[in-house]
Amino acid sequence: MAIVTPGFRGRGRSDDRVPPGQYLVEDFPVLSAGPTPRVPLDRWQFSIVTETGLQSSWSWDELQALPASSPTVDIHCVTQWSKLATTWKGVSLDVLLEDVDTAADYVLVHSYGGYTTNLPLEDLLDGKAWVAYEFDGEPLAPDHGGPARLLVPHLYFWKSAKWVQRLELRLDDTPGFWEQLGYHEYGDPWREQRYAGD
Repeated sequence: MAIVTPGFRGRGRSDDRVPPGQYLVEDFPVLSAGPTPRVPLDRWQFSIVTETGLQSSWSWDELQALPASSPTVDIHCVTQWSKLATTWKGVSLDVLLEDVDTAADYVLVHSYGGYTTNLPLEDLLDGKAWVAYEFDGEPLAPDHGGPARLLVPHLYFWKSAKWVQRLELRLDDTPGFWEQLGYHEYGDPWREQRYAGD
């Protein structure tokens, strides 16, 4: 089933879909804070850990067996490029969090390789986020976060953590990698929330 995010309005004017301060690209730039992790699929695992320590985990085969979505979304990088109508395949966080009992309001996302980023739990719910493993009909390339990355298209793309490994559900908000270095806690591209204080 195809899912279209609220920010995507089909074949409308592209300038209506580009946040302030952004420019359009046709390619897919690769930006990473460190080396590209290589995660064999037979050792790949994705987990959600609640604030009480309860853990739900999926192997690669178990993730593939879950109902998948094919969202078409616009993406916006804090370095000012935007790419429109990107197509992905992955599992909605609504599916992964369906049986998780939590009182958490925040999530600290952990990636293979040690990267982290934080965001409110509500930004992962109601069809707004996926664990994505295909891009443009192909397996997601390691440079773009393969075998799987978080996809949260309504926020700047540093919140869509590459090589996603674990979601840590928390009662408090804990800054991740870029947030500790002065990036904005939330990162709304339409409000140009690039850095702390924006």
